[in-house]
Amino acid sequence: MHRRLFLTTIGATAAAPALAQHKRPSEPNPQIDYGGFERLTGDVRRLRAGRLLPFARFRQLAASDGTLLLDARSETAFRDGHIRGAINLPLPDFNAESLHATIGAPGRMILIYCNNNFSNHQRPVPIKAAPLALNIQTFINLVGYGYTNVWELVDVVDFNDPKVEWVTASIPPLPRRGGGSAQR
Repeated sequence: MHRRLFLTTIGATAAAPALAQHKRPSEPNPQIDYGGFERLTGDVRRLRAGRLLPFARFRQLAASDGTLLLDARSETAFRDGHIRGAINLPLPDFNAESLHATIGAPGRMILIYCNNNFSNHQRPVPIKAAPLALNIQTFINLVGYGYTNVWELVDVVDFNDPKVEWVTASIPPLPRRGGGSAQR
């Protein structure tokens, strides 16, 4: 009997480090929920798998009434070039209020694209590391805020292709610093 108790105790002690590795400490900041993020990304992975659109269908849906073509790249990258008709809301600016102001109703169809949808690999669409492609983060954030009618461009296209309808904003040059005139 003592041998059985001893072996049970040894077994429990040996298993303790493995259990400790699986137990996650609670977040020290109550406004951050990594476990919730992990669950959300798992849910989004399944949803996203059925929401990838080839370019022709993406453009067709972008022309539909009520559809929002959302570009979540930086404001600078958006100004340097984007697909015609896109609205810019940079990912760092996502919050409940900004998304509602930009998108409106949660059921609205949202189409997204990112740098990694372009073959040009130059400014304003330098390729990002594949696991960090902005489409992934944008999709997760939109669904996390309740916008589940999200669809993603799956193809890689050249922004010089006229079918892409790539546009750049004309922005006046910034004034020179120091208050002096550019001409002397």
